[in-house]
Amino acid sequence: MDQLPEIDAYAQVETTLRIEFAGIHPAETVTRCMDAARHGAMEVTGHAHPGLVERIARKHLQVLAAVVADQE
Repeated sequence: MDQLPEIDAYAQVETTLRIEFAGIHPAETVTRCMDAARHGAMEVTGHAHPGLVERIARKHLQVLAAVVADQE
């Protein structure tokens, strides 16, 4: 039962990032960045707090957006 609030928090973060990066990245890219951020946080800190996952995923998405902009 303790997992449910965290799962909801991850879903909220993903929704927030999908809205923030709509028109820049497809939803699948946001999901992949969320998954990678969550995995990376677990590997480094042993826990993937939703706030940390959000910051990491947002940074990944910003970098990807910058790369796409540079290629245009």
